Amino acid sequence: MAISNDKEFKSALAGLSPAQQRQVAARFVQAVFPLSGDARIKAALEAAGRVGISDAELALAAQAANTARVESFTQCGKETDWTAQAGHFVAKAAVACVRPAEAGSNLAWDAAMQSRLARTFQTVADGAGTDNREAEAQYRTLEAFLNS
Repeated sequence: MAISNDKEFKSALAGLSPAQQRQVAARFVQAVFPLSGDARIKAALEAAGRVGISDAELALAAQAANTARVESFTQCGKETDWTAQAGHFVAKAAVACVRPAEAGSNLAWDAAMQSRLARTFQTVADGAGTDNREAEAQYRTLEAFLNS
């Protein structure tokens, strides 16, 4: 299945089980993880990617990832630090990977959007503007996941 736009992307993600959404969401966030480097985020991504993880383990990972998210927000400060903002959105994406699944929610879509924001802030920090290829990379990641 070739994915060429966000409508197809979101629809394919919605067709996955919550466990599958977590696994592919973790892959999306791993692509931007270097913008954060927080060990709690890394642990959350590892937890989200594990098959058969318990609800208790997910809850612990979510709590740690949320703490990293809150701390990253306070590090952004009043002055706009684009690099810190990128790290904050990586943390928000990681929280999406391990939060409890609710009816009608799309964990992977939320993680993908936060990851895109992280990449956008990183490209702004680098002086490259807002043009990046994160969406296309996510399409390929999802295609590879679906074909595995």
